[in-house]
Amino acid sequence: MQTFLSAGGGEIVLAMAARIVENKACMSEIGDGDHGVNMAKGFGMAAERLCEADTTFDAAMTTLGKVLMGEIGGSMGPLYGMMVTEFAEAIEGRDMIDPAAFSTMPHRGLEGVQSIGSAEIGDKTLVDTLAPTVEAFDSALAEGRSFAEALDALTAAAEVGRDSTIDLVACSGRAGRLGERSRGVLDAGATFCAMILTVLAEGAKARLSP
Repeated sequence: MQTFLSAGGGEIVLAMAARIVENKACMSEIGDGDHGVNMAKGFGMAAERLCEADTTFDAAMTTLGKVLMGEIGGSMGPLYGMMVTEFAEAIEGRDMIDPAAFSTMPHRGLEGVQSIGSAEIGDKTLVDTLAPTVEAFDSALAEGRSFAEALDALTAAAEVGRDSTIDLVACSGRAGRLGERSRGVLDAGATFCAMILTVLAEGAKARLSP
């Protein structure tokens, strides 16, 4: 069975931060103007605090969650903070992350996000990205595919979910005020979520053994 070590998994969070900061400008163009700036600020602050190279995966996620929930304003900080905090708690104390343990992360993350916003698929939110990845990852494992292949399935589902928001009309959050004007553009939250999940899957896949 393929697994990866939690020790040193902080590198995955650092990679997330680098990707978010790199895409700060385009994320703000998609969102309401400060989406990319706020998220880049939060991820950047978390990266600065992950000074130990051997930080475990769950500890790094916990640090990121605390920063997003406690130090970033607006509505998105708490949502993403809740998501990554649930990721961290799902694997807390584990030395090795196997497919079953990894699966609990998107499950817990989705439950956490919906406990705050109650958004469903089709509402043009980050749930349109996150929810399909839960099913895609679990379905791949149920079909007997490897951990690496299940991670590829997760990434593909995140991209499809993100792109599905182009034709949707926002029903909740700040974008909900735009109504029909929100149709025809990607949802910022869904796009940002796809970015996080893609880096997460890439990082986990790169660390897999044997």
